[in-house]
Amino acid sequence: MTGQVRTVDGRVAGRRGQATRQKLLDCLREMLASSPYRDVKVIDVARMAGTSPATFYQYFPDVEGAVLEIADEMAKDGAGLKDLVADKSWVGKAGYQTAEELVDGFLSFWRDNEAILRVVTLGAAEGDKRFFKIRMKILNAVTNSLTDSLKAMQASGKADKSVSAPAVAGSLVAMLAAVAEHQKGFDSWGVKAKELTPNLALLVYLGMTGKKPPK
Repeated sequence: MTGQVRTVDGRVAGRRGQATRQKLLDCLREMLASSPYRDVKVIDVARMAGTSPATFYQYFPDVEGAVLEIADEMAKDGAGLKDLVADKSWVGKAGYQTAEELVDGFLSFWRDNEAILRVVTLGAAEGDKRFFKIRMKILNAVTNSLTDSLKAMQASGKADKSVSAPAVAGSLVAMLAAVAEHQKGFDSWGVKAKELTPNLALLVYLGMTGKKPPK
């Protein structure tokens, strides 16, 4: 944890207070993985953390406020997804490898943060601007990098200049997000998990280059 951590009333939390705050967040994260968001209560989080509701309210105004703290930290990690694309080649076999690494990294990030992303997606869908902003921060990290890559290919004659780079990039990321949210559901369609990455990578490569990947 970096920087000063403050309580709800503005006091700077000491080392012990920071540890308590982090334990509350860890317990909340664990509860979200097994319980519907709206069923999680302050008293339950405090009990799991071995403290009291009064202590919880020293650090967070309510459960939603604590969830936003977790989501903000996750979004910071999600910003690193741009590194899966930035300055990477989209030509030939190297380009297809870039597509595979992007898909694998994106799906892995979603699996690792499934519980909190489910809450973020729900909040954004219900019109909560705070959750919408967090969701877009994660998606924009990849969308902007893909847009820059496609524009660079267009400038060098390696991609169709008639297409809108932001539209293509945004569509590809929206597809990745939709698939990531539905990963567990593919089994019901007879699709094995190991089949997702290569087939998604094919679509991403086609979208970015307009060509089939080399064999």
